Amino acid sequence: MADKITELKQERARLIQEARSHIDAAELRAKDAGSANINAEDQAKYDTIYSDISNLEGRIEREERQRELERKVAERTAEEMDQAGTRAEKKHANVREEVRSWLLTGSRPQSGEFRNLQVGSDTQAGYLVMPEIFAQELIKFVDDQVFMRQLGTSFQVPNAESLGAVSLDQDPADADWTTELATGNEDSTMAFGKRSLTPRPLAKRIKVSESLLRRAMMAPESLVQQRLAYKFAVTEEKAFLTGNGSNQPLGIFTASADGIPTSQNISTGNTTTQIKMDNLFEVKYALKSNYHPRAAWIFHRDAVKQIAKLKDGNGQYLWQPSVVAGTPDRLLNSPVYLSEYAPNTFTTGLVVGAYGDFSTYWIADAMNMQIKRLVELYAETDQIGYIARKETDGMPTLAEAIARVTLA
Repeated sequence: MADKITELKQERARLIQEARSHIDAAELRAKDAGSANINAEDQAKYDTIYSDISNLEGRIEREERQRELERKVAERTAEEMDQAGTRAEKKHANVREEVRSWLLTGSRPQSGEFRNLQVGSDTQAGYLVMPEIFAQELIKFVDDQVFMRQLGTSFQVPNAESLGAVSLDQDPADADWTTELATGNEDSTMAFGKRSLTPRPLAKRIKVSESLLRRAMMAPESLVQQRLAYKFAVTEEKAFLTGNGSNQPLGIFTASADGIPTSQNISTGNTTTQIKMDNLFEVKYALKSNYHPRAAWIFHRDAVKQIAKLKDGNGQYLWQPSVVAGTPDRLLNSPVYLSEYAPNTFTTGLVVGAYGDFSTYWIADAMNMQIKRLVELYAETDQIGYIARKETDGMPTLAEAIARVTLA
């Protein structure tokens, strides 16, 4: 799988080089013709090549996720084999088998393990709190698909309503040069504040064909996990990037005094419709140098389509695509992460990217993942419904650690 990913990345690099060669030649033709812009035919060809690049990026992402999933399955299988034969593993296997039977058919063996899992009654739609390994796998899948969870800092809030932290909003003024017996001036600038994250409910309902569950080679709980994980991942990524903070996380692209204010929007060097090289340098160096080792870029692929054309004063392209599996592309020596949910409207005054140390984005999880099985609701269509719920919140906690690419 890794070789396939590397091959795809190498093919993408070849197309990128082809696109760059084409655009270089097109710019020379435009210059010879006395025009500041390349002609429509050359632009159309570039767009076609870049469309192929985008398609490859999608395939690379899918292959990387599949490889990670297969690695986890292999690890879990190895672990189960190592523990096979122990009393604890036998009990756990019984629980998993009964959960699988319940997901597939709704049948409920009367063992003690199953009774311990059951909450409520049939008249309440058959409520079930899943075994711990189910919840862990579901949460882990979400981590893999939402890169802000990898870049940010996560906290578990299992027994409290919220996560609070004291913040230093204003440092004291510099020390005073004084005399032996004096104590310096009284400081009036130091100020403390508070950051508070309250996990918010997040839920999704899906329907699965009973016929599919009966015939599928994959265990039914795996089918349920994957689809629920995808839905939770998409919703979380949107909120971590563009959420408004009202009964949902506050996103890094949302201007807010509680997160990242408009003072962190950098438009110097850009036009009203395009990202320019000078702006990328302005954004990077708007951050203090101590943030740079952990800093990264976040863009929509439409933004990278513009950035891929930019060169420095020596004619070298700023954006460097990766050709190694598992290694992100780089821009000005920092990793680049692409999200379909980053802003991609290119007009006056809008934010179109971000750069910063995203470990300062905090995520609070209540860690009470639950699933319900709807026994009768979809019987007419030969389907089974599942509802998953969790609670999470997130917000930027240090404004100066993140700057946003903004159009003029």
